[in-house]
Amino acid sequence: MGTLNMLGLAKRVGARFLLTSTSEVYGDPLEHPQKETYWGNVNPIGERSCYDEGKRTAETLAMDYHRGAGVEVRIARIFNTYGPRMCLDDGRVVSNFVAQAIRKNPMTVYGDGKQTRSFQYVSDLVDGLVALMEHDHVGPFNLGNPGEFTMLELAEVVKEVIDPSATIEFKPNTADDPHKRKPDISKAKELLNWEPKISLRDGLPRMVSDFRNRILNEDEGKGL
Repeated sequence: MGTLNMLGLAKRVGARFLLTSTSEVYGDPLEHPQKETYWGNVNPIGERSCYDEGKRTAETLAMDYHRGAGVEVRIARIFNTYGPRMCLDDGRVVSNFVAQAIRKNPMTVYGDGKQTRSFQYVSDLVDGLVALMEHDHVGPFNLGNPGEFTMLELAEVVKEVIDPSATIEFKPNTADDPHKRKPDISKAKELLNWEPKISLRDGLPRMVSDFRNRILNEDEGKGL
């Protein structure tokens, strides 16, 4: 509904409209890495469906307004992104691991930890979104870092940066959790002249520094 309202506004005032879509439109992909031409493998009635299908519908609306009403739209499919100032307890895997390791709690891995994700630093994403808005290509464009990590590999990087003695706690996997996630960014490289510059090992310490300060302040506020 929010996308529909904003598209109506963009049509009325002649604005260029940016839709920040998601890699979740690919569902649990049967193609690896994922290109923008891939239509996805999504369960329409699963526990994650409201997000996956909501974003897919938002893309449909954007393209309908573009074709039918001449609205200038830009569609970005954003892959996992991390960085400073994220919510400490937002449930995303990088912030979960970082906050848990700083608090000396076990890092929670769901399933066997062999599912993969690709993590891009927030400034790379911002550069990609700006490039998309400044160019004349509608998209969709994958905006993500092709560096692929299993959850166990991510946990090891977090341990290296924060606490080598940090432990891992395994829990049952969530429903419809994608097994693999890695963007093919050839289209963004070619048409937007964009690619990420910051590796996970370079970006993670910047996030950790911010999280450590906030968790320390939080603990001091509780008298810990």
